[in-house]
Amino acid sequence: MSNPMLQLLVLAAIAIFLILRLRGVLGTRDGFESPTPQDEKPAPRRFDVIDGTADAMDNDINDHAEPGSANAKALTAMKQIEPSFAVGPFLGGAKSAYEMILMAFERGDLSDVRDFLAPPVAEALDGVIADRKARGLTTEAQFLGTRETALAAAEFNPATRQAEVSVRFVGEMIVATRDAEGNVVDGDPKSSRKQRDTWTFARQMGSSDPNWQLVATA
Repeated sequence: MSNPMLQLLVLAAIAIFLILRLRGVLGTRDGFESPTPQDEKPAPRRFDVIDGTADAMDNDINDHAEPGSANAKALTAMKQIEPSFAVGPFLGGAKSAYEMILMAFERGDLSDVRDFLAPPVAEALDGVIADRKARGLTTEAQFLGTRETALAAAEFNPATRQAEVSVRFVGEMIVATRDAEGNVVDGDPKSSRKQRDTWTFARQMGSSDPNWQLVATA
């Protein structure tokens, strides 16, 4: 057999061997392949719907209300009307209002907080203050801090856009009430006490007035 013919046969054998090897690799899916675009699943974004549920992920709401609960749905409806509304900042504002209103009531002067009180609440507090004055009672109060501020309930009326949010507070105060002679008739001027309240604030969502009003206390 001539040299050129032998070289051709060797080259042909090598070519056949390479083709068979390539078919063995390309014909199967293994670790040598990178996934095709359709195999990749993009990570869900913050507001993507997950697992086919209708509720979008909103950590501002889910941090304070059980996902899918009536409270969460009411808060979501409020945000749909007024996207700037956020539960966390609202609770922070409610905490400040709690201290301001409580101390104004104990001092017997609601003038600085009257705009934050619904008329029936203001009337009720005014009545208690007037009764204390008529009986010659004075109150000494020191606010030590709010130990707990938590969402208790949320309701929303889509027809009127009226929103109500109830907040649970645990405050710590030193309060003492004295009679006209200066005798302590209620509380203790040297000892603190915890005060637990649930207050309900209301506002029409989308209104130009940003203030929430205290509409109920418990």
